[in-house]
Amino acid sequence: MIQNFYDKVAKKFGQYHTGAKYNKEYPAGDPEEVFKNNLLALACKEKTVLDSGCADGRFTLSIAPHFKKIIAIDLSKGMLNAARKLQKDKEITNVDFEYMDAHRIKYPDKTFDVIYNRRGPTDYSEFHRLLKQEGYYLEIQIGEQDAKDIKVIFGRGQNFGKWNESTLERNKQKAKDEGFKIVFTQDYHYNEYYFSSADLDLFLQGVPIFEDYDPIKDNELLKKYIFQFQEKKGIRFPRHRVVMVAKKI
Repeated sequence: MIQNFYDKVAKKFGQYHTGAKYNKEYPAGDPEEVFKNNLLALACKEKTVLDSGCADGRFTLSIAPHFKKIIAIDLSKGMLNAARKLQKDKEITNVDFEYMDAHRIKYPDKTFDVIYNRRGPTDYSEFHRLLKQEGYYLEIQIGEQDAKDIKVIFGRGQNFGKWNESTLERNKQKAKDEGFKIVFTQDYHYNEYYFSSADLDLFLQGVPIFEDYDPIKDNELLKKYIFQFQEKKGIRFPRHRVVMVAKKI
């Protein structure tokens, strides 16, 4: 299960980030910044917000001062422990980190002004129920082309083989079916360049591209990938993200 993977990452690294070193190049802009800017455009000290899949809480704590209250949920107890530790260090009091399933959120209808989701679990029906009228839902999700090349070489991986199933179009339709009005959507393709084989190996240990990634067992496959994608800038690692903003009508 995915929460077991994140519990393992939290135990090994103490947080979601592994410390792998790399640069990024964005031909059409940084999707994380696009997502954050859209979210902060809705900021208000009177608004209550839900974060579906908060991981180690770094992002949520960074935006917490812009809102009245944030409920941040996750099913990884290890990540939630890391989030609470970071919250204590930062002395931020308007965030509650809760162990909760995104498909069975224990809050009444129309509780939240905004719901956001950064590569976390998605349930459009549940999110629609929880949002107030005219409330907003925002997400940044992994696109169908993300890390395709390394998955092909490894012969497995997250959403393996679903290269032609548009994440953007699928999510738009699911949101519309639940009664959302789509405000903004965009695909973003960009490259990460890892400084060394050790950095790429470290990165792969901390993300669920391969939940069963093993630095020893997968060493030859990793070498094959590096041989094909080593460039002057580093080891090229193509990424794909999808950003969507929707409104409850």
